[in-house]
Amino acid sequence: MKKLVGAGVFVRREPNDYVEQLRTGSMSVGTYSIPVGGVDDQSPHHEDEIYVVTTGRATLVTPSGTELVGPGDVLFVPAEEEHRFTEVTEDLALLVFFAPPYSGR
Repeated sequence: MKKLVGAGVFVRREPNDYVEQLRTGSMSVGTYSIPVGGVDDQSPHHEDEIYVVTTGRATLVTPSGTELVGPGDVLFVPAEEEHRFTEVTEDLALLVFFAPPYSGR
């Protein structure tokens, strides 16, 4: 058992901030923070992702559509799918679960 201290807490660093809190052989967990008005410049990942919005509001844009997101929302993005958070109207903090573990860009 391990308690993930600080997971899901917004951290203000410019332009964005990703901090990994856990890595195992099968998954990784981290917190992605985007400040109000920030630009999400991520590119597709090789891993499936689950995002849990802990604070803030934005729009998630994918080829299959857009979704307004806010606290408590849970989002699944399959590996290799283009996606981006836009219109960040409140400081956004997301718990991000990667499977397999995040390999970087």
